[in-house]
Amino acid sequence: MNLMVRIFKHVKLVTKHRWYVFIYAVKAGIPWRGLIHDLSKFSPVEFCESVKYYNGTRSPLHACRDNIGYSRAWLHHKGRNKHHFEYWEDISKTERVGVFLPYKYMVEALCDKLSAGKVYNGKKWNQKEPIKYWINVESKAPVAKHPGSVEFMNTALQKVADEGLNAALKRKYLKKVYNDIAKKYGIK
Repeated sequence: MNLMVRIFKHVKLVTKHRWYVFIYAVKAGIPWRGLIHDLSKFSPVEFCESVKYYNGTRSPLHACRDNIGYSRAWLHHKGRNKHHFEYWEDISKTERVGVFLPYKYMVEALCDKLSAGKVYNGKKWNQKEPIKYWINVESKAPVAKHPGSVEFMNTALQKVADEGLNAALKRKYLKKVYNDIAKKYGIK
């Protein structure tokens, strides 16, 4: 695939992803987070690497990691986008720890996961796919996640699987789930 085609297709993919995030974020009551979601993907470090490794079937960041062992674009991206668990990872004296994401970033993370699945799976996407991917892939990733963050994702993605996007993306529902989990873990 030549460079111009990769540029065009990457821009199209990112724009489609951002569009779905925006739609979901509006439904969830956080429209601003949806509007500014992933703008760093257009920064030179993220854009150039993503275009170089674009193939249309999976994240270019994975292809880059396969080739050189790491992704400069991901290092840049996770450090600027608070909806990623990796942004909230810290180091205590003995281990890596995950911080419970603030509400707006937690919900943006949910919208991000739903959108990514929809964009990468296309017509094969169904409402049960996000929870399967979360359980089988993302929850096992070597990233320190606060147990409350994991519980929120499990709960919200299961709601998507059981009742659909519209039921799961209601602000009142998400706020209640978030607040109940925060209370359970003593987070104010």
